[in-house]
Amino acid sequence: MLDRTHRFHGLGSLRFAYSRGQTVRGPLMSLKYIRNQRRHDWRAAVVVSRKVHKSAVVRNRIRRRIFEIIRTELADFAEPFDLVFIVYSDQLAMASSNELHSRVVAHLQSAGVLKP
Repeated sequence: MLDRTHRFHGLGSLRFAYSRGQTVRGPLMSLKYIRNQRRHDWRAAVVVSRKVHKSAVVRNRIRRRIFEIIRTELADFAEPFDLVFIVYSDQLAMASSNELHSRVVAHLQSAGVLKP
């Protein structure tokens, strides 16, 4: 679980990332990111729509797995960013942890969020 300071609070903060953020796309998920000048810490959200899977259990499993990868990589973040992962496929629920980790880290590296 992410600390409270690293989570989004309210729809307005997500709207800022959606409207002004840049996007890194992949076949199963995308990442919207923007550097936030007003904050000292990074924030992250994982959006899994009901269109991805009808079961809340599966959607929450995908969220928890991605949040855990972000939490383990938090020491490597370069600057305070707002990160929004948008999941397109329920294949991430059954993907191996190494495969999911490599996908998430690849998105973060191509966005320039992780330190080189």
